[in-house]
Parts: sequence; structure tokens; C-alpha cells
Amino acid sequence: MLYLLDANVLIDAHRTYYRLNQVPEFWDWLEFHGNSNNIKIPQEVYEEFSGGSDELATWAADASVESALLLAEDVVPSNVTIATTFGYAPDLNDVDLVKLGRDPFLIAYALADLGNRTVVTTEKSKPKQQRANRKIPDVCRTLAVPCIGTFELTTALNFATNWSSQRSA
Repeated sequence: MLYLLDANVLIDAHRTYYRLNQVPEFWDWLEFHGNSNNIKIPQEVYEEFSGGSDELATWAADASVESALLLAEDVVPSNVTIATTFGYAPDLNDVDLVKLGRDPFLIAYALADLGNRTVVTTEKSKPKQQRANRKIPDVCRTLAVPCIGTFELTTALNFATNWSSQRSA
């Protein structure tokens, strides 16, 4: 299974529970699984967190991190259309499209190999939301794209810190 990460997975992890300077094992684990082709991030999504000047952007700008995590393929335009039209609404206007951001691209990459790719996001399902307000898990459900959260990912790929050695130090 290839896990495709939404930008919020990294942004939320860094801001809250896996800060770069506090849990470096998580970030090394991401890079390891990127190199193992288990985790990737589409270019359109990578740009959401790599262009800034914070610690996360600095980490993302490292050539080894980028090489490991960046998905090396182009999006299939018809899959973006499917994600947008059938996942959100067929008649979105320019304001709606701006609101969607890069989310349809993330889902489109999963559609490119349905059954072998899973979207990972921290967004929570809100099934009553409509049109451009729909959340990634709900769009994925509509399009039969597997979608999980960060903690399901860490379970699936066995993330762990070396807590016992840190505790005895």
C-alpha cells in the first residue's frame, strides 16, 4: 500500500504531537518510509508546507527528505476532474475551486492506482458539509478511495519511539 499524505499530517504533527525538535524519530520514520516507497507526498501538496521559513519548511527543503517523500509522477488531469466533479460538485465556481486548494490533486493521485493507495489526512469527516466545504474523508468515501488518519498510518507502518532508552537516561 502506498500512503499519500495530506499537508496537514505534517503541519499538525509538527505543531502538536510530533514536533521536529521533540520527536525526531517520527520525521526519520517518514523519510525511511518515503525511501521504501510506502509514503509519498504529491508535489502540489508538498508545496503547501515546503515554501515557508519555519522549521517544517526547512526540514522539507532538505534534499534527502524531498527525494524520499516526493511522489515522482504527474497527476492525471481526468482524475482531478473526477475528484472535483463527483467528490465535491459538478458546477464549482472559481471561489469554490480556490477554497478546495490542493485536496482534489491528493485524491486524484489515489485514484490513479485505486486499491493500492490510501489518502492520509487529519481532516475529520463532516458528512453534512456540501460542495467546496466537503472534507477529504467524505470525498474519499464517495469515490471509494481508502482514507485514514495519522494514527492509523503510524499503526499500519509500526511507528514507535525508543521510549525505554530515553526514560533511563
